[in-house]
Amino acid sequence: MKINFAPVDIPLHRRLQTAMVLQWVFTFLGLAPTCIFLFFYLMFTRYWLISVLYAVWWYFDYDTPARGGRRSPFLCSLKVWEYMRDYFPIKLVKTADLDPRHNYILGFHPHGVLVAGAFTNFCTYSTGFRQLFPGITSYLLMLPLWFRAPFFRDYIMCGGLIPSDKESATYPLCKKKGGNAIVIAVGGAPEALDAHPGTFNVLLAHKKGFIKMAMEYGAHLVPVFSFGENEVYDQVENPRGTWLRWLQENLQKIMGVSLPLFHARGIFQYSFGLMPYRKPINTVVGRPIKVEKKAKPTAEELDALHQLYMDELSNLFEEHKGNYGVDKDTHLNFV
Repeated sequence: MKINFAPVDIPLHRRLQTAMVLQWVFTFLGLAPTCIFLFFYLMFTRYWLISVLYAVWWYFDYDTPARGGRRSPFLCSLKVWEYMRDYFPIKLVKTADLDPRHNYILGFHPHGVLVAGAFTNFCTYSTGFRQLFPGITSYLLMLPLWFRAPFFRDYIMCGGLIPSDKESATYPLCKKKGGNAIVIAVGGAPEALDAHPGTFNVLLAHKKGFIKMAMEYGAHLVPVFSFGENEVYDQVENPRGTWLRWLQENLQKIMGVSLPLFHARGIFQYSFGLMPYRKPINTVVGRPIKVEKKAKPTAEELDALHQLYMDELSNLFEEHKGNYGVDKDTHLNFV
């Protein structure tokens, strides 16, 4: 295979963009196991007290992820995130206002491989979320598994990430003064297995848990579609029914995380590697769907709101697909 190396005269700002995305990829793929290894390794060195003191801190701080986390505005506003934004680039598009007197559930579609759009738009201030939606605080849901990793849990909480279990997800929605928005990648880990370039498969047809949550807490629903999310990585073909897909789906059920076999470019060459392609991601936030609070919604009410949400998401896709290079004959496929 011929390797296409990057030219040596690449401008400094492009190198900084690559470096920032490299640390982000490492954070998602390798930082958690690194932190776990470090925690236990220190126990057998002269620095064992660090792990002991952290364990004590962890004991008293255990419930913090389920209580809205511990966002760090300083970390979220660092200029380095602008380099990550400009690498692709990533843009946040507003179609309607969000009233800070209400709470919201933002359904993010599609998941993609590493949810680059969701992280950059809702966990950093680099794309202008605070300016576009003043008075709204966003919380991105992440698998609870990652909050069991020492040190790593504290880092991801600084970006406004909270566990995706019901107790943690509903905590911001319980605040009566409003102004809170939880962001759910509705398709979750299984949808990452469908993240192929040029495809628009959305795992939503049977996903009603977030609909029920919205009704129970009176949180307005907001569909969000991230154009380009599936374009930044290639993935080994794994259609449903193949042995590879069967293996991936069963491992996902056991481990809780999916294992897509993805690849793109490298750091100093463009032929192979785990660095994403420089392809634009445009995350469009749709119009809110008003939801009346109902403690025990009936199955018919859930189905009706679920269908309304799918219709609004489909309309959002159809309305904006022409702006982002999607063929006019392409439609969303609800799985």
